[in-house]
Amino acid sequence: MTSPNVVDSSGWLEYFIDSERAPLFAPAIEDTPNLIVPIITLYEVFKKVLRERGEHDALQIASVMQTGTIVELSAPLAMSAARFQLPLADSIIYATAQHYQATLWTQDEHFEHLTGVRYFRK
Repeated sequence: MTSPNVVDSSGWLEYFIDSERAPLFAPAIEDTPNLIVPIITLYEVFKKVLRERGEHDALQIASVMQTGTIVELSAPLAMSAARFQLPLADSIIYATAQHYQATLWTQDEHFEHLTGVRYFRK
């Protein structure tokens, strides 16, 4: 791959549990030079893994996620995200993808018909 990619939280979780859907997200996640990771995605994945599997696993997963380019939430990005009719985290993830002209890889139906999205129906 040569274009930037963003993977939403559910895609990361599928990948990390090695579910049958993991191969859908692997090309984007494993292409680390082109991987953009919104900070809210790191937060969501870390929190879920911390709660369900403990700190050791959560830290290991966070380390893998940080092999991509972490994007902090800035004021301009927050204002851009506010323009989308999506839940908070989804708005930030989508705004980040749009800012970097990245493809958003997701299985979240909120994104199904948006521009620049690679959607995998559940």
